[in-house]
Amino acid sequence: MRAYRFKALSNLDDLHEHEEEMPKPQRGELLLRVHAVSLNFRDLAMVLGRYVQAAKAGLVPVSDAAAEVVAVGESVEIYQPGDRVIGAFHPRWFGGPMPATSISDSYGSGRDGWLTEFKVVSQEAVVPLPDSLSYEEGATLPCAAATAWYALAGQTPIRAGHIVLTLGTGGVSIFALQLAKALGARVIATTSSASKADKLRALGADEVVNYREVHAWGARVRELTGGRGVDRVIEVGGPATINESLRAVAVGGEIVLIGFLGEDNPGIDYFDLKRTNGIIRSVSVGDRTNLEDVVRAVSTTGLKPVIDRVFAFEDAKAAFAHLQSGRHIGKIVIRVQPC
Repeated sequence: MRAYRFKALSNLDDLHEHEEEMPKPQRGELLLRVHAVSLNFRDLAMVLGRYVQAAKAGLVPVSDAAAEVVAVGESVEIYQPGDRVIGAFHPRWFGGPMPATSISDSYGSGRDGWLTEFKVVSQEAVVPLPDSLSYEEGATLPCAAATAWYALAGQTPIRAGHIVLTLGTGGVSIFALQLAKALGARVIATTSSASKADKLRALGADEVVNYREVHAWGARVRELTGGRGVDRVIEVGGPATINESLRAVAVGGEIVLIGFLGEDNPGIDYFDLKRTNGIIRSVSVGDRTNLEDVVRAVSTTGLKPVIDRVFAFEDAKAAFAHLQSGRHIGKIVIRVQPC
């Protein structure tokens, strides 16, 4: 079988395709034929030395995939050959507090990921893929959709009448926009271009702020809410955007820390932080139950994941380069098995 590995973690040229032995499922395991994977910024951050956790070189990259069950090991009763599944981002976080092994369990940084033609995993590490979703669509859900859903939940789940702020047009932000609208919320989005703004409005954004034209976009967002601020900020920018997010959030609102796309780090203004009288919550995708919930929500509402572009398995390096360019809207998918 063919698989990709990052020989080192210095640049995209470290990604190489290899011929490897076909894995065999043991007791409680599934042999999967991987049909599609999707990329997340974390997959790139590891290579660029910007990931928040330690990452090992030599691993198969990518955390998100949709696959078909080819064979099952002894004592597997949940699945059978032919079933369609998607992998859980955290293969051993089933509920409750995050397990202490989450870092070593992490696909692409602590263990081999999914950019391979076949993979063996525990039967508990996957969830069913609904018939309403293609493999390419299903591959977008494990990280981006699950993270967006988890961010919209919390002590005060988003519901009709709430206002949500999303940043940019990456996978988490687009899913947060779509899911928040499905819940009946008003959504304000930020972006850097008029063409992306048009796309955001087409997806349901009620207002869009161009942060290249409006540098103090936090104040502008507050103006759009009549001075109140937003109930939830889906904060994917990190240190470069957190101060504006603090200015945009309502008193008692919530900022959910997810990403770290920006490199600038001006520091956090403590008084802005204190003035929010709100909640700052950091999330790491969520457990398997959260993934099952968002899969059910996507399937029930008919929500269609926004896929920017699908690359062939042979063009995996080009897919990573497209992610690095930042020109995408939504998710970037690699089709592992030809249609």
